[in-house]
Amino acid sequence: MFSHLIIIQPLGFLYGSAGPFLSPDNLVGRSGNSFPPSAATVSGLYAAKYSQPGINERGETTQRLDLPDLTLAGPFWADTENPQNFYVPTPFNYLAEMNPPQDEEKIRQGQITAKLTWNRETKKWQPLKPGKFDTKTWLPIHEWENAKTVSKEPWQYLPHLHPRLETEQRRVDANSEQGSLFLENSIQMHPDTCLVYLTNTPIDEGWYRFGGEGHLVEVNCQSITDKILLELLAKPVGNNFALITPAVWGSNRFSYRFPTIQQEGDWITAPEWENAQIFTERPRPFRYRLGGTGDTKRLARGRYAVPAGTVYVLAKEIPHPWFNWDKSWFPDEGYSYKRWGCGLALPL
Repeated sequence: MFSHLIIIQPLGFLYGSAGPFLSPDNLVGRSGNSFPPSAATVSGLYAAKYSQPGINERGETTQRLDLPDLTLAGPFWADTENPQNFYVPTPFNYLAEMNPPQDEEKIRQGQITAKLTWNRETKKWQPLKPGKFDTKTWLPIHEWENAKTVSKEPWQYLPHLHPRLETEQRRVDANSEQGSLFLENSIQMHPDTCLVYLTNTPIDEGWYRFGGEGHLVEVNCQSITDKILLELLAKPVGNNFALITPAVWGSNRFSYRFPTIQQEGDWITAPEWENAQIFTERPRPFRYRLGGTGDTKRLARGRYAVPAGTVYVLAKEIPHPWFNWDKSWFPDEGYSYKRWGCGLALPL
């Protein structure tokens, strides 16, 4: 089970993934961004602190993270004064309407006005309700079983436009095929909020360089003492549940909407997930740094993840909480993707 919270407070700006180089074909400044950072990024804090030198099969010196049971999950966020009641992505079948913006210094709030359920006879999500709803909202974990209010994310993007310089020259590279300008988007979080991740292995508190850009953050580690949270994480998911983290299902080569297992050389849907119904959005890219020798590190194979907030309705119940799910449901590329908290689910 998860036993601690990792609480991350930026010491200034954070950066999402840098946007692609600007060109006539790409004028969407944040098309390449990824924020908040995934649990795999938090694993880098452990790698920086606890990696041990080793020798691989080719006789090369490598760094190996000697924490075989490490399991992380996130990202979430919380008010700094109450991190145990952190915010998780709202299930997609909850229809939320946001209040009009008022004070810019406050995080926007909203209400859940309807909850769609799967009707097995009509094969539809009901009740159908016309209107425009906001799907990118966050729900406090204490309200998971009685959801009423939601919040918008507590960060904003501040773009920075940079010229691409020529190698060894202090002038713009106007002849580059990638374009002469590129865009970075710094992330400014609300000063009273923090990022939160779940872990089963505490980490030393202090200042760390976080993410690929190496920006300084303050890391605190806190034992999970909240009874509501502990009971919710320990509940079996049953046959109706929602993801609070992205899920990568499938083999090591392909990504699917449901867990798959290998049988007689073929990959098939796990029996517990047959005839399952799903309420989801388009998949999200998922990748993590695998390691390697020298200054250049290898990246894992690019995968697609089912987004957090996805709702599943299964024909059969899963009588276990996520932590006890079959490890064969998760791809394994050096590490099992369960290590990154993929598909962490809570019952609805």
